[in-house]
Amino acid sequence: MKNAGELSRRQILAAAGFIGLATLTGCGSGDGGGDSKDLSKKQNGAMKHYRAGQQFKATKALSFSMLHNDNPVYPLKSGWLFWKEVTKRTGVTIKPVDVPLADYEKKRSVLIGAGDAPFLIPKTYHPSEVAFVSSGAILPVSDYVHLMPNFQDKVRRWKLEPELDSIRQSDGKYYLLPGLHEKPKSGYSLSLRTDVLDKHGLSLPTTWDEVHDVLTALKQEYPGKYPWTDRWSTNTPFPCGALFQYLGQAYGVKAGWAYDNLSFDTRAKKFVFTATQDAYRQMIEYLRGLVAEKLLDPESFTQQDDQAVQKLLAEKSYVISANPQELVQNYRYNLNKQVKGATIEMVPVPLGPAGPVLLSGIRLENGVMVSSKALKSSDFVAMMQFVDWLWYSDDGQKFCKWGVEGVTYTESGGKYTLKPGISLMGSDPDAPKDLQKDYGFFNGVFTYGGSWELVSSNFGPDEKKFQDAMSQRKELPVDPAHPLQSSEQEQATLWDTPLKDAAIQNTLQFVLGKRPMSEWDQHIAELKAKNMQQLVDLHNKAYERFQKENG
Repeated sequence: MKNAGELSRRQILAAAGFIGLATLTGCGSGDGGGDSKDLSKKQNGAMKHYRAGQQFKATKALSFSMLHNDNPVYPLKSGWLFWKEVTKRTGVTIKPVDVPLADYEKKRSVLIGAGDAPFLIPKTYHPSEVAFVSSGAILPVSDYVHLMPNFQDKVRRWKLEPELDSIRQSDGKYYLLPGLHEKPKSGYSLSLRTDVLDKHGLSLPTTWDEVHDVLTALKQEYPGKYPWTDRWSTNTPFPCGALFQYLGQAYGVKAGWAYDNLSFDTRAKKFVFTATQDAYRQMIEYLRGLVAEKLLDPESFTQQDDQAVQKLLAEKSYVISANPQELVQNYRYNLNKQVKGATIEMVPVPLGPAGPVLLSGIRLENGVMVSSKALKSSDFVAMMQFVDWLWYSDDGQKFCKWGVEGVTYTESGGKYTLKPGISLMGSDPDAPKDLQKDYGFFNGVFTYGGSWELVSSNFGPDEKKFQDAMSQRKELPVDPAHPLQSSEQEQATLWDTPLKDAAIQNTLQFVLGKRPMSEWDQHIAELKAKNMQQLVDLHNKAYERFQKENG
């Protein structure tokens, strides 16, 4: 699992707004004019007047190499309808270079380092593109988005310029074409056994204070049990990564999967170290209280997911973190088989001191890097038009997600229905065909982002209810751009990991009661001894430099 998100800066960047504007109009870089002239020789197969909302069709047959992240849930098949239909609609043949999911990041680095990378390198999560910037191996794609009318249109209409500014490098350019969301999409929250709550006259909690009250009441009814046991603690740098992430959100801090050493203090107009913030300490004190009062199982921070789920199914606990898919396909399905009359619901993230907010940056998703070799190709303009259509047009996104109308699905009044005999993520366990495995659609390499109508088109009733509630909340300001120069990046990398490890370790020690809160100042001193202040100063210097040079 990747971080669901990284932590108004609109005022801060208002003066620098010309950057986004210039890029959108196709003259975003100092050398843009030169590149534009060069592009006259790279028009092979390109459409002359390609516009947003128009079907892209290469004027001659083309093929482009692409790294393909092979998911074991739906292993790549050369016979997928997806490949054939892409070629039929666009005149482009995708040549996938297949890499197993487990080796994807390592293999991608090796291929790029050796100069053997395919032209298109999708499924890249920011900031992993940064490692390839200084060598010149990947393109500053912001110089070429003038070739991508659908991308530009969505950025403009959905006001995503601040998000794009946040991924710019020290030269003012960005090197990743991220997935674009119209609205923030939340993933995780708390789920509770509603039949048990009803039995004891308890309501679903809407705030973290109410969560405490409900857990306390359950503990009184079942003194020998921990009311809450949790998961998502293994194979992740941050134990209970989901819990810390959505609890941190309620306190307005980056924690769990969203943890980052640096956070921008909008009042002080400078970066601070995340794990020393007052709000971060308050979040720790809240969880520490739950553990001390035996309301939250301390094994939550070390156990395997299966152990946590087994405790729920065996009625040793009644509360667990969830996402909509796990809620329906795992908890509810298995509870129904084992516990007569059991019901379980996932609540919108309970509110905390920060109010009804969402973490920032979650409207960008993983995206596509473009190899610098591609710019040497006479097909370059057509390739960028193709990328724009497949990943960023409404029709391309709908195709990648649902497939071919009349063959894999039907649509009526914005409602999508899979054709009989086709299942998606267990929607019809008896169906002989699977949309992902047998047809190649709904593939994470191609399917992300888009309009809320499309993103929500596969939501079941639970997820729809959850997302509708969460979408009413206000997104926290995006951290302003503070790109490091390559020498600074090397230094920051040496400091970053030991600091992150220490911050996570101390967080858990405090939460589990192994360190008294009276040692909070000592915790800060330990981080300072690991170059905390130097790291913060480095990023503040980069922030000030970027403001000065681009504002």
